[in-house]
Amino acid sequence: MPRESDAARIGNSEPTLVLRSLSVRPIYSHERERWDLLMAQHHYLGHATIVGNALRYVAISADGQWVALLGWGAAAFKCRPRDEWIGWSQAVQWQRLKLIANNVRFLVLPEAHIPNLASRVLSLNLKRLSGDWQAIYGHPLMLVETFVDPIRFTGACYRAAGWIVLGRTQGFRRNGGKYFYHAHPKTILIRPVQRYAAERLRNPLTILYQEELPVQVNSLNIDNPGGLLDCLRALPDPRKARGIRHRMISILATAIAAALSGAKGVTAMAEWASRASQPMLRRLGCRRKNNTYLPPSEPTIRRLLRDIDAQKVDDAVGRWLMEQNKNAEHRALAVDGKTLRGAKRKDGTQIKLLSAILHKEGIVIAQQDVPAETNEIPVLPTLLADMDIKGMVVTADAIHTQKHTATFLVREKKADYLFTVKDNQSTLKQDIEALHLEAIPPSARNHR
Repeated sequence: MPRESDAARIGNSEPTLVLRSLSVRPIYSHERERWDLLMAQHHYLGHATIVGNALRYVAISADGQWVALLGWGAAAFKCRPRDEWIGWSQAVQWQRLKLIANNVRFLVLPEAHIPNLASRVLSLNLKRLSGDWQAIYGHPLMLVETFVDPIRFTGACYRAAGWIVLGRTQGFRRNGGKYFYHAHPKTILIRPVQRYAAERLRNPLTILYQEELPVQVNSLNIDNPGGLLDCLRALPDPRKARGIRHRMISILATAIAAALSGAKGVTAMAEWASRASQPMLRRLGCRRKNNTYLPPSEPTIRRLLRDIDAQKVDDAVGRWLMEQNKNAEHRALAVDGKTLRGAKRKDGTQIKLLSAILHKEGIVIAQQDVPAETNEIPVLPTLLADMDIKGMVVTADAIHTQKHTATFLVREKKADYLFTVKDNQSTLKQDIEALHLEAIPPSARNHR
């Protein structure tokens, strides 16, 4: 802990010089005990285990003294003002909640009497937080949040560091999947750590961090019958008629083509469009002026993606990609279930999604929530019900090695399947072992 002489030196130093010399970094493993002890001694909530992915930071003065501590953990599962501010659907929220972190602890040590210290520490921390999160957990952060007790604090340091006040909670806390009323509503504050965080979070077309192999859009059916433009025509245009220059389907087609080519945001989509060839812009249905096809601008793309029904766009794109896959030499569809880490329902059960993924492209074309009272098995027919998978090979985990699933795929969907057989089908496993499939086809030795 800081010595009295050190604390006095920090407090009596020139504030501007002290603030400029501050550094904020994650704690080292051998510093964890000290961090926990200081938090337990000086924070009004004491010290508690941080839920989910966590990072602990320390702010250090130029002479090596600890002046503040910060702790980051998993975002609140549900927060209506935050979710309304983002504007995302529930399915997108479940997938991307991990891209938000919660500032669960912030402590300025009592010996550090420096004006504006708290806001400076917050600002320095946010400059590196997303990069540190990416290095440790494999993905960046788009947004951070915190909940401040208005009885004790005004939240001035957060406001000074650029945080946005969204309102108040309803006075409930979540514990073990259940909500309990504590009668102390908290002030909700958020701070984007990436540009256009809300729009990028809610838009399923935006690639936020995963490194996906770009699709060769030149080979896809865009403007011919049954192509991308046809799939988008049925979508309602959310814009007012006045002042429209670009057709809705051409803006969407441009954004989709850019996303499939690897664009990771609206700005990148606009840049891709500005570099696209005239033949490609013509195929995308772009506006023509003086014999030149004009791509939509970044604000035009952004406004449409902000207002359009993202789920309907997602469904239309999924159907179109399925159509493109029909001509592939080896057509295969993977059905895979995934539990969303850190996401739970009110009853405490984990949230799980069952997804249909094109094998070659690695693109999710549909997904379905797996209800808590059941498992993936009855959800598979619902997931594939509206898909034309005739002639495709459907792969799935051992849980789907079921007679009715195989019958559904073969008789109703006219598809083939490749299932894994494990101990959950012990009789079938024994029957397969009895066939001695290692001898089929005959080995080269038998042909000599």
